[in-house]
Amino acid sequence: MIGLGTALNVVTVVVGAAAGIALGNRLPQRVREVITDGLGLTTLLIAGLNASAVTDPALAAATGRGGPVLVVLGALLVGGLVGAALRLEQRLEDVGGFLQQRLGGATGADQRRRFIDGFVTSSLVFCVGPLTVLGSLQDGLGEGIELLALKATLDGFAALAFAASLGWGVMASALSVLVVQGLLTALGVALGEIVDDAAVAALTATGGVLLVGVAIRLLRIRPLPVADLLPALVVAPLLVTVVDALR
Repeated sequence: MIGLGTALNVVTVVVGAAAGIALGNRLPQRVREVITDGLGLTTLLIAGLNASAVTDPALAAATGRGGPVLVVLGALLVGGLVGAALRLEQRLEDVGGFLQQRLGGATGADQRRRFIDGFVTSSLVFCVGPLTVLGSLQDGLGEGIELLALKATLDGFAALAFAASLGWGVMASALSVLVVQGLLTALGVALGEIVDDAAVAALTATGGVLLVGVAIRLLRIRPLPVADLLPALVVAPLLVTVVDALR
């Protein structure tokens, strides 16, 4: 059934977050910070693995020597300009604040900030990456939910760890998963199989760079506005298509 993969992913995020919240209430702040640091380092590892797609032979063949890095750079620059103009980071935080109010959470400034941080960070981790895009498109094409089933399992454990440190905002990020993957699944239904290997590699490498930004946020080095760079995930495959056509 088309859409089952996204439904499964939403359930694992909610269940994992619920378990993490129950666990986190029993942990001192110092332990929560250590958990967040571990998540940041793990996210950095995943980011590096994804970013290594910049060396993919199909991408090099489509864009030429040195082209893959320029495609990723161009995607980040163009995507960043679009995202900053649309104020995506602020809008995502506004959604987190709205959900925090609607769900009746604590109203203190610290609790509100923690909820928003949990929502934004988890939404970025769960919705940025090749498994999100490729798995949703595969589901929409009727080719099975294997990729989303794998992602759902990983996200469930990640939600548990995130929620132990960041709280209820992590559970709210299940809405982001539902919206983003639902739209991508619908796109797969509408467009059919048109994404080639080079475009997938460009998207994967760009997603890896964005995950580096998420890791930097988790490690409390700098609160990079990663959401403002999200349009780069759309720009990267388009740039590959343009460059390949012009060569």
